[in-house]
Amino acid sequence: MKVGYIGLGTMGGPMALNLIKAGHDVTVHDINKESAKEHLEKGATWADTPADLGKASEVVFTSLPGPVEMEAVALGENGLIEGLSPGDCYFDLTTNSPTLVRRVHAEMAEKGIHLFDAPVSGGPKGAASGKMALWVGGDEAQYNENKEVLDDIGDRAMYVGPIGAGAIAKLVHNCSGYMMNAVFAEVFTMGVKAGLDPMALWTAVRQGAAGRRRTFDKVPEHFLTNNFDPASFALRLAHKDVTLATQLGKEIGVPMRIANLTLEEMTEARGRGWDDRDSRSMMILQKERAGVEIEVPKELFDEAFKKEPM
Repeated sequence: MKVGYIGLGTMGGPMALNLIKAGHDVTVHDINKESAKEHLEKGATWADTPADLGKASEVVFTSLPGPVEMEAVALGENGLIEGLSPGDCYFDLTTNSPTLVRRVHAEMAEKGIHLFDAPVSGGPKGAASGKMALWVGGDEAQYNENKEVLDDIGDRAMYVGPIGAGAIAKLVHNCSGYMMNAVFAEVFTMGVKAGLDPMALWTAVRQGAAGRRRTFDKVPEHFLTNNFDPASFALRLAHKDVTLATQLGKEIGVPMRIANLTLEEMTEARGRGWDDRDSRSMMILQKERAGVEIEVPKELFDEAFKKEPM
């Protein structure tokens, strides 16, 4: 299949490589051509503009920082809408605004182009391994026709509803995760300041009802080890995701009190210059307010995980 891929960053780069590996005829584009070096070496073709990429493709994927970039690539000068043909399919993998996605969908539909919002979840490791969830919104019949190429990106592609549904599912998923991080920072600093050793506290709560559902498994990754660099997912991008979620809540009249408190934490963390640190760096603020220092050697957690039956 002739596949186009725009956005070869931390997530998009590995996913595009998997499409090449699967045997597709892949054309790529990025604002930084250097990021396409490996793809070109492995047989991909370069396109100078999104429009050129659209002309060379039957199916297009975009993996971009956010709504502004997606709209520019889709509808801007030399955008995809100028290159794609009636019947072509466009899957936007960006964490996006449902409102924007629906508007771009309407403009694409006027030209017979099928747009899907198909945000992904799995992180950089999942992007490389193919162990990814894709939540897809759009025309179900066209989704079914293209399921095979979606499976070449992620092993858990799922149709969730009409256009905008994928973006909504992703915002619920991401926003809830960041809200939980804020909660973890609060309760763990309380536990440590009250006198518990952080390793003992973490081990204890993982034996309870919530812990047995693996709720606390990721807490050591950054917070308890006090290691927020390099980023698994940058704070500035996480801030964008929670902003989109709170905006959606405002649009549809749903109070988002806890989400807005989380957004305040993230905004304060960005004010410290932590944009490119891990998204969980906002949890440092709670340690500072509580006057608590927490730093457990990573090796202790690695050993604890090894000893436990999965």
